[in-house]
Amino acid sequence: MSEIAHYFTPLNFEEISESQNFVETQFGNDFVIYKIGSDFPELEGLDLAIIGVCEDRNSTNNNGCALSPDVVRSFLYKMFGGSFRAKVADLGNITAGHSVDDTYYAVKACVDNLIRNNVVPIILGGSQDLTYAQFLGYKDLEQTINIVAIDSVFDLGNAEEDMSNMNYLGKIILHQPNYLFNYSNIGYQTYLVNQASLTMMNKLYFDAYRLGQIRDNIEESEPIIRQADMLSFDITSIKHADAPANPNASPNGFYSEEACQIMRYAGMNDKLSSVGIYEINPAFDTSGKTSHLAAQMIWCFMDGFYNRKHDFPSRTNPDYLRFHVVLQDQKYEINFYKSKKSDRWWMEIPYPPHKDLKFERHTLIPCSYKDYEMATKNEIPDRWWQTYQKLS
Repeated sequence: MSEIAHYFTPLNFEEISESQNFVETQFGNDFVIYKIGSDFPELEGLDLAIIGVCEDRNSTNNNGCALSPDVVRSFLYKMFGGSFRAKVADLGNITAGHSVDDTYYAVKACVDNLIRNNVVPIILGGSQDLTYAQFLGYKDLEQTINIVAIDSVFDLGNAEEDMSNMNYLGKIILHQPNYLFNYSNIGYQTYLVNQASLTMMNKLYFDAYRLGQIRDNIEESEPIIRQADMLSFDITSIKHADAPANPNASPNGFYSEEACQIMRYAGMNDKLSSVGIYEINPAFDTSGKTSHLAAQMIWCFMDGFYNRKHDFPSRTNPDYLRFHVVLQDQKYEINFYKSKKSDRWWMEIPYPPHKDLKFERHTLIPCSYKDYEMATKNEIPDRWWQTYQKLS
């Protein structure tokens, strides 16, 4: 039996599935599900694991989101696998611990264990402060990591105050030892964001992309997501009409199709090793619309996962086209790599020789053809410059 089994409560499968008999290739039949009366699933041979986390005590104005995991499952189990045959286990629910810290500890231990077993956890929250626990799962893996959050705000809050879903990012930034290399926000809405927070993001050389900027060209979110080791998706980043299951939802936000596209990009990211979907509150949902959307987002993530290209460039691999650009009167040189397999682009950041090897994995960063075009016009791409500043 797995050493994380004691953190989980088995599922009442009959209740969730509404006693439906699932046919072959439906997830309710294909997943290995930890249900009442069955043994905890073996992790060997798995690719993905679904974890429900029934915790919302640190949510702001959203009590009830702890009840969402089973509702999302009721829609997910009815779905059919696409061109992929998923090797997925549903490990059941981590129920709220004696204290919220107990729940965080359980999530941390499970994320750590699953990543070490090469299984990608898909976390169904619960409130978004669980992102902090998801982050803690990387603490002992001895590498600096990148976080991408799909969110209409930054959740920096006041890190001096008690933990909540409004300040978990501030807590992550101040965490010691510090193993956060970069944080990227996708989809912030300017009128919901304090300008001081935006200044803070720039000071830390973090990336923030406005909703309008991404919606104008959703493909530009792909290189940002391709940097992530972990992704946190706040359901309130989706417009209220498409995802009403949150009292804090905004009339503006991503459309449901864009949310699914973002999740597919996340699945295709070779280095992404955990993903969480947070803040769904069934009490505010209309006909289960948001839970149904979350299930479709998970489907899209799985579809991306089973279409991974495993084409992260190495500097000597012949499967890449290499382009060398010299700019600003030979002050800077940028090597670009284009994968022949997927047509995706990366660019190289010169690594200062005086630095230790701690950040070496961040010297080849994902980019788009647009970044290459900018460089050929003698302009330094923003994401190159920010990473260069951070490494210098």
